[in-house]
Amino acid sequence: MLLTGYTTEFLEAVFAITFTFLWDLFQLLGGKTFITLFPHRVQTMLNLLICFGVVVGSTINKFTTFEHIDIPEHFFAGYIAAAGSYELAVIIQSRQPKDKKLSPALAAMFCLAFSVMLLTGWEFYEFTMDRLYGLNLQRSGFNTEAGLIDTMIDLIIGAAGSLTGMFITAFSKAGFFKKKGKKNEQKHN
Repeated sequence: MLLTGYTTEFLEAVFAITFTFLWDLFQLLGGKTFITLFPHRVQTMLNLLICFGVVVGSTINKFTTFEHIDIPEHFFAGYIAAAGSYELAVIIQSRQPKDKKLSPALAAMFCLAFSVMLLTGWEFYEFTMDRLYGLNLQRSGFNTEAGLIDTMIDLIIGAAGSLTGMFITAFSKAGFFKKKGKKNEQKHN
């Protein structure tokens, strides 16, 4: 346990500020990065998740007894990772010639795999922070399986969020959620 107390909270705040303004930091490079091609919807969802995770998950939850705050956090992290990963696949494929476009199904599979990889990386982060800073992000105790169980539940919930995000993003990009009123008006005219 190297750091505790206010130092850990300071590092959490630095992390939150850095990732909240990450999109703006890449704008300083003159718009020459792929980050600037992401829709604002994905950026906003990520900022809300970071705010919820840091403010509610870390700070307010120290004074409450809501033990399962990580369940909605991991679900929505999976959802947002899938939405962002789908957009990344679209950005990557848009740089290819027209005849080599990626199919929507392949983009959906990429978004699922990439988002689960991000969730696994987050669990690596939790493990590392527990060991370096003496936190208890994985709710592990000495000689117990609680940390392993928490990690597996987090991964399962995150994967469920990724699946949900993959289907919603893929179907919305394919136009399944557009208003049917316009089609009905055209049929009646």
